[in-house]
Amino acid sequence: MDFLRLIRYKNLLMVLLTMFLTKYALIDSQIQPPSFSNFHFFLLSVSVSFITIGGYLINDIFDRDTDAVNTPNRLYIGQIISLKKVKYSYLFVSLLGFLLGFYLSIITDLLYLIWLYFFCVFSLFFYSYYFKKSILLGNILVSILSSLTILLTYLFHKKSLTGSFVEETSLYTLVIGYSIFAFLTTLIREIIKDIEDVQGDLKIKATTLPIVIGRKRAAQVAFLFSCILLIFLFLILQLYRTKYLFLGYGILFILIPLLYFMSKLWFSESKKDFSKLSTLLKIIMLLGIISMLLFKIEHHLVN
Repeated sequence: MDFLRLIRYKNLLMVLLTMFLTKYALIDSQIQPPSFSNFHFFLLSVSVSFITIGGYLINDIFDRDTDAVNTPNRLYIGQIISLKKVKYSYLFVSLLGFLLGFYLSIITDLLYLIWLYFFCVFSLFFYSYYFKKSILLGNILVSILSSLTILLTYLFHKKSLTGSFVEETSLYTLVIGYSIFAFLTTLIREIIKDIEDVQGDLKIKATTLPIVIGRKRAAQVAFLFSCILLIFLFLILQLYRTKYLFLGYGILFILIPLLYFMSKLWFSESKKDFSKLSTLLKIIMLLGIISMLLFKIEHHLVN
């Protein structure tokens, strides 16, 4: 089906993988057994998937002129599928995702999470409509939404957790830590993507960071946030210095790749350079999320 080919599978799979590992690797390894059922988690995953797909569709609707310059080979609206169908598809998947989230919030007696679903749906719309064209605001908003993937999974489990205060505090610390990691890596990548897309953004008179302060200075801002991420990772590894499996993995597969990324970022100039950096950061993000498995492995070794 043409519509299925339009979905950005890789990004959606990353969202689902993050949720899956948050539940089955992170939460389940810290506190046993959470009463949030597999069926409820399935509904949660489907609702988030639909809202995420809706975010991609509305972004493509507003980005037609930009994409015609930046990624003409990926332009599908008006070529593969009509604008009208894409608009209806956006409304359908966003509404369905919200209704599933609404239903899940009701049956789990977590009514306050309905507002979080409202925030996600409307944030994705206004990001594409306005904030994406503004200096840093759109970048920060997307980064918040990225971190909410982890937080939302935790919040739906929080009421059903039955562990001790120490266990719950440990789990909460891990959730916040991974949420910060998701926020910072997404923010850096969003800035790099803006640097890549300068030509198309100029066409629509956007005021993104590289347009306002220049590509080189924007790259320096990305480097600054990379330094913050590096310091954050040092603090995390210091906290878990006695967990040798986690420490070794963190140094080899997250810290060293991040240092390599930062060295390349400092000297990057061309669009091709920044495109490679974006891919490298995706890999670092993936390796960071996969590290949740280490807590599951440790749990099995201890028990």
